[in-house]
Amino acid sequence: MSTLFGSGASSTANSTQGDISKDVQVKDPPEDSISDLAFSPVSDHLAVASWDKKVRIYEIDQQGNSQGKALFDHEGPVLSCCWSKDGTKVVGGGADKAARMLDLGAGGTTAQQVAVHDQPIRCVEMIQVQGTHMLVTGSWDKTVKYWDLRQAQPAATLQLQERVYDMSVRDQLLVIGTADRYINMINLNEPTKMYKTMQSPLKYQTRVVSCFTDATGFAVGSIEGRCAIQYVEEKDTRSVYNPDYNTNQRKPMFGGVSGHATGTNIATDSSNFSFKCHRVPVPGQRDVANVYSVNAISFHPQHGTFSTAGSDGTFHFWDKDAKHRLKGYPEVGGSISATEFNRTGNIFAYAVSYDWSKGYAHNSPQLPNKIMLHPVVGDECKPRPGGKKR
Repeated sequence: MSTLFGSGASSTANSTQGDISKDVQVKDPPEDSISDLAFSPVSDHLAVASWDKKVRIYEIDQQGNSQGKALFDHEGPVLSCCWSKDGTKVVGGGADKAARMLDLGAGGTTAQQVAVHDQPIRCVEMIQVQGTHMLVTGSWDKTVKYWDLRQAQPAATLQLQERVYDMSVRDQLLVIGTADRYINMINLNEPTKMYKTMQSPLKYQTRVVSCFTDATGFAVGSIEGRCAIQYVEEKDTRSVYNPDYNTNQRKPMFGGVSGHATGTNIATDSSNFSFKCHRVPVPGQRDVANVYSVNAISFHPQHGTFSTAGSDGTFHFWDKDAKHRLKGYPEVGGSISATEFNRTGNIFAYAVSYDWSKGYAHNSPQLPNKIMLHPVVGDECKPRPGGKKR
């Protein structure tokens, strides 16, 4: 990994200051704000969704060189993108109320419409339900729809409390964050039922949700410069919803058990917590800080540590088990709107782009719009030595 991006950079254990001097910019970025990044699960190909109505696919090599390989068009801003599990297909969802899929494996150059909603599609994810590969779409029409890509109509529709703001999936755990701070947890073994529903432990609007790598819980980020860590099951109480639950060790609920629960019982687990981040102290004013939105949270695929990135233009790496910040990085020159680790965790991509937090009037052609690739080296994302484990 020391030759990643052609650098011999290393990270030292006694420093929490990160280095972005070796970060490399992706060539030929989108022409408007970048809304989502998604790495292929099988190769270093990066899909990028943008407000310029396109999804672009780039190939990245170990020196950080990038090359555009494909793109496809929507009829409105693209708000989300994802890959199929085998890395042959890319799906985008957007303000044109449609999801469109490009089949790279078949050498396709034109995307096919594969889903439709009554309002813009905010999120798309590829999932596996009872052995079948499917697409799940979340929309501002307050529904989530499941699509068997061999059929024109949705296989199922799930009505939600409010508009979908973000969605994350890991194994059989699907987490959906909506307006009014609702968080819905779904066991994909029973995809049309809510396993649990709660309101976010954060007091203000949900901006992002992201599942842990072991599917035992998720992180939530909000506009108030806070991040919350939440487990699906309580640690010290036998779950009445999962009779196979081990009281001494958390296990994912997604090995075939069924159940349905609503309420806030998840919040009684003392290992759930929240912390402040992406806040900048005001010079000369004690205990006063400017607060910035947490726009993106990504989990490292190997170590289970995670990143946060925000409107303050910084990103940080964290160890949730040790409740410790591993690294903080300098301001990158603009809001960070999206982030993603590649499949091995040695590349961290982040988009420096307008995040629309101040509305249309504050967008400007002078604002930066680029994708950066950060080589993850040394101990940057490794859990803290001696940290508490679960």
